[in-house]
Amino acid sequence: MRQESFEKQNRKLWNEFSLIIKEIKQFSIKKVHSERLLNLPVLYRQICNHYALALSREYSPALVDYLHSMALEGHRHFYKYHVPWFPKAIKFIAVGFPRAFRQNIIYFVIALLVFLLPALLTGYFCYQKHELIYSILSDEKVAQIEYMYDPSNRKVGRTEERGADTNIAMFGFYIKNNTSIGFRTFAGGILAGTGTLFFLFYNGMLLGGISGYITRLGFLETFWPFVSGHGAFELTAIVISGASGLILAHAVIAPGNMKRIQALKYKAPDALKLIIGAALMFFIAAFIEAFWSSSSIANFIKYLVAAILWLMVILYFSLAGTKRSMDEF
Repeated sequence: MRQESFEKQNRKLWNEFSLIIKEIKQFSIKKVHSERLLNLPVLYRQICNHYALALSREYSPALVDYLHSMALEGHRHFYKYHVPWFPKAIKFIAVGFPRAFRQNIIYFVIALLVFLLPALLTGYFCYQKHELIYSILSDEKVAQIEYMYDPSNRKVGRTEERGADTNIAMFGFYIKNNTSIGFRTFAGGILAGTGTLFFLFYNGMLLGGISGYITRLGFLETFWPFVSGHGAFELTAIVISGASGLILAHAVIAPGNMKRIQALKYKAPDALKLIIGAALMFFIAAFIEAFWSSSSIANFIKYLVAAILWLMVILYFSLAGTKRSMDEF
């Protein structure tokens, strides 16, 4: 193609590209019309192609330099604007996580039933016949739990071995312990969901049994004020971890028309959003457990704060990231 025809054919595209770059320089990228901005990647690729053609066809140096300068300008602006990690994190917390939760609510409901039913049943039976706790835990573990919530314990919620640990040390311990539970529950989904269902059932049975047994012992003034504060985040995060594992399990068990590996790749983004969100909730729960739950603040205040935290969690997953909430924001 002759240079004159080449220029005539593509001049409109070059002018459009130059106009977008000029607007970005003059008004900033945020003020450029979204539809025009969406054309920038396509135009940039075409400019690069035209530059390569001009070089290979040995068009005039002036045209080659012109296209080269546009390609450099496009590269500078196209790769310059990366959203920093902090706004991404805020958007994930405010929108991505709660939306992923609502979109996969059926998995959460299933995980909740698998976790809650054994918790309620085991709690009831261990309250009625406290010796049943020994069929769930060893004598040593039962003794540790009794010590943790004994009103005479100077630091409620801590074993004798960890009684001298600082709040910061316990914060780290709780993070490690909680996130390990969540990750095992999530990762168990790859085994067709058997691992996820086991960890949900086991942890539900364990927490229910301990609750029923400690309540039967009469340690009401130490146990329930301690667990109520961080329970809103920790228990919800365990169930959400289970929901993320069930998403993987669904891809393994019923991949549909896709291969299993393709189904896993398709389902993985939602599962990852949930487990990352659950990890953040475990972090919050660990902070509350280390610095608030074991404090000497009046039980009435602890129950009041616990009620507020549960309400916040419910409202967050119900409303955050909805169109109405985004309009208000």
